Amino acid sequence: MSSPAPTAAAEAEELLRSLIRFDTVNPPGNERAAQEHLAAHLTAAGFECELLGAVPERPNLIARLRGEQDGPTLCYLGHVDTVLANAADWSHGPWSGDLADGFIWGRGALDMKDQVAAEIAAAASLARSGWRPRRGELLIVTVVDEETGGELGAQWITQTHPEKVRCDLLVNEGGGAVFELGAQRCYGVCCAEKGVFRFTLTTSGVAGHASMPGMGENALLKMAPLLERLGSRQPDLRPTAEPLAFLRGIGEDPDDPAGAIERLGAADPRLAVMFAPMFGVTFTPTRIRASEKVNVIPSRAELKVDCRVPPGLGEEEVRADVAALLGPEDGWALEFTEKVVGNRSPVQSELMDTISAWVAEHDPGARAVPVVLPGFTDSRHFRTAFPDCVAYGFFPQRHQSLLEGTPLIHGADERIDVRDLAYATKLFTDLAVRILG
Repeated sequence: MSSPAPTAAAEAEELLRSLIRFDTVNPPGNERAAQEHLAAHLTAAGFECELLGAVPERPNLIARLRGEQDGPTLCYLGHVDTVLANAADWSHGPWSGDLADGFIWGRGALDMKDQVAAEIAAAASLARSGWRPRRGELLIVTVVDEETGGELGAQWITQTHPEKVRCDLLVNEGGGAVFELGAQRCYGVCCAEKGVFRFTLTTSGVAGHASMPGMGENALLKMAPLLERLGSRQPDLRPTAEPLAFLRGIGEDPDDPAGAIERLGAADPRLAVMFAPMFGVTFTPTRIRASEKVNVIPSRAELKVDCRVPPGLGEEEVRADVAALLGPEDGWALEFTEKVVGNRSPVQSELMDTISAWVAEHDPGARAVPVVLPGFTDSRHFRTAFPDCVAYGFFPQRHQSLLEGTPLIHGADERIDVRDLAYATKLFTDLAVRILG
């Protein structure tokens, strides 16, 4: 007698553990072996699979399960590359895939081999059962190179082979871990991502010998008051549609965003740290440079500022916020070094309704609420390539909360609660059936 087929949850566990054991630290990535492993798994389940890459050793995986009739294409997106890890800092090896204490441990366990494993286990289990979409198709896309911007991954595939990955609905990383506000449990659905408007502030002076401080005019000292002002506060709030919808979702007054952030901080300061950046432009000084030699008074100093901007806002708002914090451009100059506008999908959609209904069924009383990611994911490339595509970041985690999991991403001892891996696998199974029939 043959042994019973594994459940989708057990399949996700084994897939995740095997994926973690592939060292796909980027750079250099070397994702081919992992991608071939996933392609074999999906091909055996009945998917049509294709590996396409800008370079041979770093292919992207495209797998599809066609439906009986025309309809929407639902895409489950993920990436298999990871950031680096220092094994000396870990309780379990970063490429061990150990199952211990109810967690699966390893680099990528939360970012984002867990979601790749859950998506593929759900899809493969459905396909082996004989299920096929009644309309449209289910598309699985696992890409390379996300951690360094997607030039060989999502950006390349959407620009070079858009017909291969065109989709109407997309689920990716960026949201889903539960957080609590009093008695209210909330799951964030990432509907938008902030843009990047990095800039350099420059001050000028007169060079001189450092042994005689009064001989020159020190440009570095002129930077001190600018740093002090940037460190004293962030720009005033500029709430856009998504954070206002977030406030309504958590039961706060959208007409009082400042008060809402204060109340979040009172409930738990970590929540305010995580959610306040959604509400406007942020400035973070990260690098400063002045004299090339320790014995020369610098005639020029440069301060690099990482600036993140909500979708719908841009250079005009950034310049206004800089002026409000630093005053008139007197003795300093500003130059933008990078300008990438934010990206977004509609807060209201069939996909949001389906996710919200699923959350209410599986965690009674909980809510799905829109959130804005301060950083960015590969969703931006799909939103750019396919403007009508509704793309959300969602991987539901009921047991390992947002506050517990977030510090582990890109950190030591990255791990996921196996109950949450099963929980998310159930979501991806149900979502495909509910949307595609």
